[in-house]
Amino acid sequence: MADSLHPAASHHLPSFITAPGETDVLMVIMTIVLLAAVLGFGILFLRLHTLPERIAHRTHKLQFEIVAVLGLIALFTHMHIFWILGLLLALVDLPDFGGMLGRMAGSLAAANGGARKTGGAPERPPAPATSEANLKELDHA
Repeated sequence: MADSLHPAASHHLPSFITAPGETDVLMVIMTIVLLAAVLGFGILFLRLHTLPERIAHRTHKLQFEIVAVLGLIALFTHMHIFWILGLLLALVDLPDFGGMLGRMAGSLAAANGGARKTGGAPERPPAPATSEANLKELDHA
């Protein structure tokens, strides 16, 4: 390396300066560090971004789908309010009105006498057959 130095250059060069045509070790090390930092930051960002969704999934919340959609909206629009709403919704335990209302509907249907266990509307009884005698009774009434 002493042969390729310019006459005006200092003879006490730092160790990270390489001769022409040799591998720059410091640049290779910094490239690896930069790639690891970008990858680590990306993983940290995505783990933090999916935090509300993981909380709602772990606690088996009813509003899991809403939290997941809010997380996707926040990811694609870069509006942090959707992420905050998703986090708050994941932390709040909403009451299950569906189970209570379903039990009430089943009880009311059973009280009316024609409850189907499969859900949906109860079957209607068949309409009475109309005959000429029934029509005459209706006309006289």
